Amino acid sequence: MTFNPTRRQVLIGGASLATVVALGGTHPAFASADRTKIVVRVEKDLSNLDPANRSGPIDLNVIWSVQQGLISFKPGSIEWELDAAEELEQVSDREIRFKLRSGLTFTGGYGELTAEDVKFSFERFIKPDAEGKPVTYAKDWAALERVEVTGPLEGRIILKNPAPALYTIALADGSGRIVSKKAFEALGKDIATKLIGSGPYVLKEWTPREQFVLEINPDYKGPIKPHFQQIVGKPIGEQKTAEIAFRSGEIDFTAIDPESGKELAGLSDASVTEIPAIDYVWFGPNIEKAPFDDIRVRRAIRYAVDVDAILRGAYSGLYQRANSLLAPSLLGYWKDAPVYSRDLEKAQALLAEAGHPNGFKTKLTIESTARYEAIAQIIQANLAEIGIEVEIEALESAAYWALGENDASKDLELSLIKFNGKFDPGFQTQWFTSAQVGQWNWQRWKNAEFDALHEKGGVTVDPAEREKIYIDAQKLLDESAAFIWITHNLNAFASRKWLKPGVLPNGNNWLYTAFTEATA
Repeated sequence: MTFNPTRRQVLIGGASLATVVALGGTHPAFASADRTKIVVRVEKDLSNLDPANRSGPIDLNVIWSVQQGLISFKPGSIEWELDAAEELEQVSDREIRFKLRSGLTFTGGYGELTAEDVKFSFERFIKPDAEGKPVTYAKDWAALERVEVTGPLEGRIILKNPAPALYTIALADGSGRIVSKKAFEALGKDIATKLIGSGPYVLKEWTPREQFVLEINPDYKGPIKPHFQQIVGKPIGEQKTAEIAFRSGEIDFTAIDPESGKELAGLSDASVTEIPAIDYVWFGPNIEKAPFDDIRVRRAIRYAVDVDAILRGAYSGLYQRANSLLAPSLLGYWKDAPVYSRDLEKAQALLAEAGHPNGFKTKLTIESTARYEAIAQIIQANLAEIGIEVEIEALESAAYWALGENDASKDLELSLIKFNGKFDPGFQTQWFTSAQVGQWNWQRWKNAEFDALHEKGGVTVDPAEREKIYIDAQKLLDESAAFIWITHNLNAFASRKWLKPGVLPNGNNWLYTAFTEATA
């Protein structure tokens, strides 16, 4: 039997591009004979093209184009389809069998894709690297025990425990990409910049800070049929600069600020789409540092910060408020989460009770963008009303995200953070576990019960039970008063009317292989 795990394994709420709101007019038909290239804007440059250590969706979107997985996401969907695998069978809760398509070859002369490459690619996630450290996305394959090779093109994935999120978080995602074992052994650390794959595109060029170029792989023999011969990606950090580039015709596709949507949709050659996001933006203290180690201080801050004012002032009232970690479209969404209204009287009473009737001085660290600076200024003004004097520290992107390395977060006081979401709730909860203190848990909050719920959610198959687990986990986050949720974001995109983008339902991930020309 060939098993399609989509029907059995997806345990999250339905999400598809049916949620897209189109702001532009209808798409006219365009002749495609002379359209062989598109130029897309990316928000920052490529960083690490090793799928096990990728730095985020911009890297991943290129990796997806060049490397195959056993399965891959369908265009515009969180369902998947066979890719490098000719057959995939879920034999039991702890075993998956696969058979590869024959004749798939790696670029660079590294030979045929075999089951040995699959074994090497997946087992990298459960073994330390050359420096004895786990790979960045080790958690994606936490359930993996081993991969057994049963033939040149066949094998068995053996799990330590049931893993209902495995298809969504690992196999179809970046952590399921198949790297060439020979290439990895030959290139070593250079695998992060020299992308070798067997997929529809090759990375023809990467000029740091200028552009990358994807071109059709002439030797590709898989099932995906990309439309454009060449895709050029140009890093442009600021949204307004990107919008100017779009208006001038320099780029064909870009994420935009939703505030600009109606104006850009009025252009004769533009279409605008909006996709509700599953990201999470929040603000909170380092609870290891005094006075934030006192929950009364944390609760006072939560009562003092006006989230609705932030949404009006920094997001023009276009974004929905978040009241918990998980977005409405995800399994585990806590629809009855408390909505904290501003109450300065309660905030001042709690501060006085904690021994700070006149407030104190502190520092808020943010990534340096216009929006985050606007949020920080509102927080600064809010907290000043209860005597807390806030210094804003705005860091450039590289310095800001370096706080996730080498325990640098221990020196933070307050921080404003935005993480990208994925389609399974366990991806979101993992960053708040005790093990992430010193890495991405910048509030440095530790809770053994939360850790246990996160682990239990990862092995529980029944969706109703999983939902309760993740709601209970969010209740613990709420009880800590260490997290002030702001929004799950809203994604908006501008494209030429002749272009149909290949955007996944989270809005952050794009399938360049699914970009095509719009039809009537």
